[in-house]
Amino acid sequence: MPHSPPFLLATAQQRIGEKIGVSPWVFIDQVQTNVFGEVTRWRTPGHCDPEHAKNTPYGGTLLHGFHAVSLITHFYKSSELWPQDGRDPLNYGLDKVRILQPMIIGEGIKLRSQITLLDAQPKQDGDMLLKTQHDIEVEGMEGPAVYAEYLTYWHAA
Repeated sequence: MPHSPPFLLATAQQRIGEKIGVSPWVFIDQVQTNVFGEVTRWRTPGHCDPEHAKNTPYGGTLLHGFHAVSLITHFYKSSELWPQDGRDPLNYGLDKVRILQPMIIGEGIKLRSQITLLDAQPKQDGDMLLKTQHDIEVEGMEGPAVYAEYLTYWHAA
């Protein structure tokens, strides 16, 4: 991806529709999947029991879809998209979210997000509500595994 200008709230509206970043890869293994299952109280055999999962249509344990979605804030910040003129962001929620493909853990998988700016709504005092599209991909898998539209409320610095 060619070098793009720094991401600023002040110029965000001119960048709507633009792919603004790609996150570094994140490695996820069975241990992390089990921990996610514990903290979310969804430690089901299809996610957390490799022996059981061998006999499923997928042949292995699956990453929780919400685990992939929960990494959106990490993907965003690790893509160096923190606006230089913004501070104290708030998670404002998600619009459309789809788990498009099963993500089989195996010996571990790598995820990253392709990030596109969908909208930038000015708010009071220079604040901005941003909507970013996250196409979360798994290394070696064709097409995105997760599609999510993430809303972040930014205060002006």
